Amino acid sequence: MASKQASKRLAREYKSISENPPPYISAHPSESNILEWHYIITGPEDTPYHNGQYWGTLIFPPNYPFAPPAIRMHTPSGRFQPSTRLCLSISDFHPRSFNPAWEVSTILIGLLSFMTSEEMTTGSVSATAHERRIFAARSRWWNSTGGGSHAKNPAQKGNVKAGDGGAKFRAEWPELDKENWRWMTENNIDVATGARNGGASCGPQLGIAGGSGGQAQAVVDAVVQQRDAGTSWLGRNKLLVFGGVIFVYVLIARILGEGEGTS
Repeated sequence: MASKQASKRLAREYKSISENPPPYISAHPSESNILEWHYIITGPEDTPYHNGQYWGTLIFPPNYPFAPPAIRMHTPSGRFQPSTRLCLSISDFHPRSFNPAWEVSTILIGLLSFMTSEEMTTGSVSATAHERRIFAARSRWWNSTGGGSHAKNPAQKGNVKAGDGGAKFRAEWPELDKENWRWMTENNIDVATGARNGGASCGPQLGIAGGSGGQAQAVVDAVVQQRDAGTSWLGRNKLLVFGGVIFVYVLIARILGEGEGTS
């Protein structure tokens, strides 16, 4: 059960992220539990994830914001193991490194940035850009059919894995689910396999753009620009100033060291 402080903080953050969502990111708490958040990351351009629909959860502790959430991505992506807790500096694997000033949007921007990098951690996997493009092309089908289990297995309440027939996704994202089914109909997608009827894998046929890297920084830059409006130059450039101080310190130490060596 959420503490009063956690409930108040998460309610405020829901209002904030609803009014000013970061690029490529949507998120909301479950109606039945404010500690259970559901997010959608839309794959950015110029990445293998372009147009992919990546659904995941943030499970916050009752004492949030003094401890971080558990982070999972349920949709197969070729980057993370589906429905597996991810070891990130912003996740519950590293509670001591979590900053209470960080918000839901901060956490999800960090997740997107990590997703578009190649850094490995617990819960991440290796895949080629081509494989990730195929996962992206199949992501809407996977979310709304539970990986093809829609027609085979009854819905299991509370299950967020493939065997639930898409029930949990449909409950949390009803409008997106309707769009996904319409998309599958328009693209003649076999709901059992995710492939286009009359063809092979739906990935290459659906024209999902390729490429790699880079877009995460644009995401972060866009959000930073929005949030920096009205703040001081020093406040916006703390890291730059700090880095400059360190550089000057190292340079002076090196000069003094060389001087002692020649005396």
